[in-house]
Amino acid sequence: MQNQFLLYGANGYTGKLIAKLAATYHVQPILAGRTEAYIKPLADELQLPYRIIDLDNKQQLESALSAVKLVLHAAGPYVYTAKQMIEACLQTGVHYIDINGDISVFEMLKKYDGAAKEKNIMVMPGVGFDVVPTDCIALQLKNKMPDATHLKLAFASIGGGLSHGTATTMAGKIGEGGVARENGKIVRKPLGQKGMWVNFSAGSGGGTKRLFVMTIPWGDISTAYTTTAIPNIETYTGIPPKVYRILKFQWAFNWLLRTSFVRNIIRKKIKARPAGPSDEQRQKSSSLVWGEAGNAAGEKITACIRCLDGYTLTAHSSLLISKKILEGNFKTGYQTPAGCYGENLIMEVPGTKVI
Repeated sequence: MQNQFLLYGANGYTGKLIAKLAATYHVQPILAGRTEAYIKPLADELQLPYRIIDLDNKQQLESALSAVKLVLHAAGPYVYTAKQMIEACLQTGVHYIDINGDISVFEMLKKYDGAAKEKNIMVMPGVGFDVVPTDCIALQLKNKMPDATHLKLAFASIGGGLSHGTATTMAGKIGEGGVARENGKIVRKPLGQKGMWVNFSAGSGGGTKRLFVMTIPWGDISTAYTTTAIPNIETYTGIPPKVYRILKFQWAFNWLLRTSFVRNIIRKKIKARPAGPSDEQRQKSSSLVWGEAGNAAGEKITACIRCLDGYTLTAHSSLLISKKILEGNFKTGYQTPAGCYGENLIMEVPGTKVI
C-alpha cells in the first residue's frame, strides 16, 4: 500500500498515540516492536497489521523494511536504537524519521548525509516536539534577521507530565551536565548555567505569561545550527526558580548521579509511575515556545507560539511529515523539519497559534 509505513516502538506511550491518530492523516502504520505480547493487542484493537522485530536481528529488520518506503522510529533511548535502524534503512532504501531529542543522536545521524543521498532517501530525526516547534521558530527568526549571530530558544509546558520513555532517556543523562553552541562548536556547560525570565505571550486573553527558564541540552543545539547556521545557540526550558537554585549545586554531585546505582533507583521509580499523562491531562495542557535572535549590532527580535502539549503535538507532527514523505514530498540526505518544509510547518499542526 502506498500509504503504509513501519512504526517501530508502537507499544510505547507516544507510539500508541501515533498509531491511534494515524487514520486522521490517511496513512496506515504497520505496528512493530520487540515483544508480541505488547504489539498484538494494540494491532487487534486498531485493526492494523503488525511485525515483531528485534533491532539486533539485522536480517529480520531488513526484511520488514523491504516492504515499506518509510520507517517512523519511536523506540528510544535512541542512543541505543538509532544506529541499527538507520543502517538497515540505508541497506533497504527506506526513509528514516524519528522522534528523538538527543543531541548526540542528531550529530551521529548527520554523518549519514552522504550515504542517504546516494540511496535517494531522507534522514530526518526530531519530527516531534523535539524539535519541530523550536526549529520553525529558529528559521523564522533567521529569515527575519539574516545576519543573526546569536539564538536563544525556550519552551515551557503548561500542565501535562512525562512518559516512561522521556523520563528514562532523561535518567540516562542525569549528572552529565549541559551544552551550548559557541562559534559554531558544541561545548560542554553546567546544566542550568544560565537562567532568565521570559515573557511568553498568553494568546487570546491578552497579556503575557512570565516564566523562569534555564539552559538545558535540547536538540536544537544540533538542529537549529543545521537549519540556520547561526553560530551561537542556547536552549532553555521552564523551571520553578526554587528548583533552579538547587540545581546550581548539582555539579558537586554529578559523579554520584552518574553511577549505575543511582540511575537504577530512578529507573525503578519511573516504571512504578503511570505510562504517561492521561488523555484528560494532555487535553488540558499546552506548550509555549519562544525564540530570540540577535546580531552583532545588538539588535534583537523575538517570536512566540502556543501549541499542543508535547506528546499530542509529536503524534500530529510525525504523522504530518510521514504523509508528506509518502506522497513524495521530501529532500534526500540529512534534513531538519523546518529546513526541509519551511518555517510554517508548525502552523500545519492543529492547535498552533502565533502569539
